[in-house]
Amino acid sequence: MMIPREVLTKIDAGRQRAVDELAELLRIPSVSTDPHHTADVRRAAEWTVERLKRLGFQTTLHETSRHPVIYGELLRDPDLPTLLIYGHYDVQPPDPLDEWVSPPFSPTMRDGFIYARGATDNKGQFFTYLKALEALLLVEGRLPLNVKALIEGEEEIGSPSLRSFSESHGDDLRADAVAISDGSQFASGIPAITYGLRGLSYFQVDIQGPRFDLHSGSFGGVVANPVQVLADMLARLKRPDGTVAIPGFYDDVLELERWERKEMAALPFDEAQLKNYLGVEVLVGEAGYTPIERKCARPTLDVNGIWGGFSGEGAKTVIPAKAGAKVSMRLVPRQRAATIDRLFEEFIRAQAPPGVKVRVTSIHGNDPALIARDEPGVQAAARAIEIGFGRRPVFIREGGSIPIVTLFKDLLGYRNILLLGWGSPDDGAHSPNERFSLEDFYRGIRSAAALLYELPEALGR
Repeated sequence: MMIPREVLTKIDAGRQRAVDELAELLRIPSVSTDPHHTADVRRAAEWTVERLKRLGFQTTLHETSRHPVIYGELLRDPDLPTLLIYGHYDVQPPDPLDEWVSPPFSPTMRDGFIYARGATDNKGQFFTYLKALEALLLVEGRLPLNVKALIEGEEEIGSPSLRSFSESHGDDLRADAVAISDGSQFASGIPAITYGLRGLSYFQVDIQGPRFDLHSGSFGGVVANPVQVLADMLARLKRPDGTVAIPGFYDDVLELERWERKEMAALPFDEAQLKNYLGVEVLVGEAGYTPIERKCARPTLDVNGIWGGFSGEGAKTVIPAKAGAKVSMRLVPRQRAATIDRLFEEFIRAQAPPGVKVRVTSIHGNDPALIARDEPGVQAAARAIEIGFGRRPVFIREGGSIPIVTLFKDLLGYRNILLLGWGSPDDGAHSPNERFSLEDFYRGIRSAAALLYELPEALGR
């Protein structure tokens, strides 16, 4: 079923209003990991609920131990297929603030982009579906299929409440396909459908030495220095060639298929352009794999933060009492977060020397996912993207994690999981000066609208 020209015309006519409404949502500092922003997170949830209700959704704000889950439904006919739209209204912390050209929660237009925290991850992307639904309803008066919405406020902290919510609301979440736009195109102007996601294991490691900080002149050479102990531990996590040294880490890794490597090699990847964007002279990583393979389809381990001792201006000769670090591991298909969690903790504890106490805390994690590319809903999405972006999408694997995907796949049995990123890899998600191309925002709305027309025939039952 082709999208009516009138719907696309309606979308084009409402461009500026769509941007203005998105800016309203972006002004809300809904940082889910920061308790100081709890009220702001709720405000973003309430804003989203109001927008869904305006479209005619029966909508409920479900409380959790942290931030609310939004569920809404606009059901036309039980004999029609059902699409579930997923998104999240929470955002990453904006730090470091001094690197933002404009304030992170004061949306600013520059050079065809809207700059703000959450612009592309994920407020701007999930909002495209609401604008697509609005245009379709204004023109047609009804939808060609049933639509449900699941919008959460904890994605950036690992979606800790979503499993229990899904288990208790499984019947509500039943659908023939789920659309998730929480990623990106392969490159600007090259739309993509993601068929693979890496998983995640994320830890905090704390080292406790003496009861309090000590004078290094009086106690140096007598006690274990927690910062030095931590540095030694972290250094042992990887071999000189960059591979992870944890025993058993690679045991379950699913190797790339020959056809996948061939397709990845055919993608228009510009290594020099990437190095220039990153500001580095060389790309590093696991030998035997290309940069594309390493960044999206091979497991990794990274130290995300480290602290301890004196780091202020000048000198303070101190042996710190404690030190800590954050460590993340990206996982690939067949690896399991629970297994990697166990292996990591065992390895860290085995490295601890006498004289210190070690605490290893799992922050959050999720398993990787692979999605069959020949599912009818996936092919319908490819046709919709071609309408919205003017070119056929490429199929890619993504290096990041979306916890809800494995939940949809394993718990609810979804097969048509549509990972459709409207943003660009250089949008700066999780970084200062996050942005979203206004043209990509408009193309996303058009693609989402086209999807609503393509799915009924593809999923007809």
